[in-house]
Amino acid sequence: MNGRERILEALSIREPDRVPLFIHGINEGPIMGIGKYLTDGLPEGKTVDNMNDAEKVKIIETLFMILDEFGVDGYTCLPIGEGTEFSPGTPLVDDWGVGFERSLHGMPVALKHPVSGMKELLKYTPPEPDRAHLILVDLMRERFKGKKAIFWMMRGAFVRSWRLVGMENLMLKMFDDPEFVHRVADMVTRFSLKQLDMLVDAGLDVLVVEDDIADKNGPMVSPAQFKEFINPYNRKLVERAHEKGLKVVRHSDGNLWMLLDILLDTGYDGLNPLEPQAEMDMKRVKEYCGDRLCLLGNVDTMDLLPHGTEDEVEAAVIKIIRDAGKGGGLIIDSSNTYHPGVRPENDMAVFKAVHKHGYYTR
Repeated sequence: MNGRERILEALSIREPDRVPLFIHGINEGPIMGIGKYLTDGLPEGKTVDNMNDAEKVKIIETLFMILDEFGVDGYTCLPIGEGTEFSPGTPLVDDWGVGFERSLHGMPVALKHPVSGMKELLKYTPPEPDRAHLILVDLMRERFKGKKAIFWMMRGAFVRSWRLVGMENLMLKMFDDPEFVHRVADMVTRFSLKQLDMLVDAGLDVLVVEDDIADKNGPMVSPAQFKEFINPYNRKLVERAHEKGLKVVRHSDGNLWMLLDILLDTGYDGLNPLEPQAEMDMKRVKEYCGDRLCLLGNVDTMDLLPHGTEDEVEAAVIKIIRDAGKGGGLIIDSSNTYHPGVRPENDMAVFKAVHKHGYYTR
């Protein structure tokens, strides 16, 4: 099997020839940290927003080298280019009018919200999806010729809405002005559905509905609010993607137990990233819903990958495979983005351990 076939088999809750290896997100720091073992001339010490065009091309080339060298089966693309949250320059305002500031590691944090209430919403004109933002999908398709699964990270209704109106404001409006919340969610979902059609034409394999809704203790909204204001809109993305022949993965950090039955009912094919510190124990989740949902993730990026040894990383991968591999429906990934604090050697240890231990016993 090639990587694409392996990923799609696992997302169908079947056993491929081995457990697939996936990277949902990786920061430029770990790309350079791993890449220095593979190539020269990396723009070390720079964040993407401080790189020139040639250096950005080098980072993408190095990422693709990592996917090839370590047999990574799938990777999540995200929008890049002018008008996205990953545009160069500070301060940054994206196509939606959302203002961002850079963290110390160059990651954009939404701090300016252009729509505070119904008055602003009625005058607001949302952007149209920009085909140029799908460049990573095009580059992956051209480079790997269908041999690796192409994922796309699409912001869900909750994340797009709170970025537009502010998180605290959105939560208050759920009580004070529910019509406003529904109108915002409908607007951002119409954008996403248009973008989804573009992605299908571009050759996408797997849609990731990225809609962080929980912290380590539980959801940030009640299940009732989730069912009323958020899930119906994300369900539209799931249903349209399935109509187009795609698989769909739900991404949310945090403890999702209170929402898990709702997510199962929505029809997602997979769930990511399954944080260990948020009580998303792989064995427990597998026993609860592993026959209905592919599990992606669970390699700890909070403690293990920054501070552990390579042997400890290998042992963790073995445990995940033992706890959740039987019957298929498992894809190994980190429990969050491979961020600047992780040790590149531990990242590589994950990749190597999957290839060493990821074979099924019949």
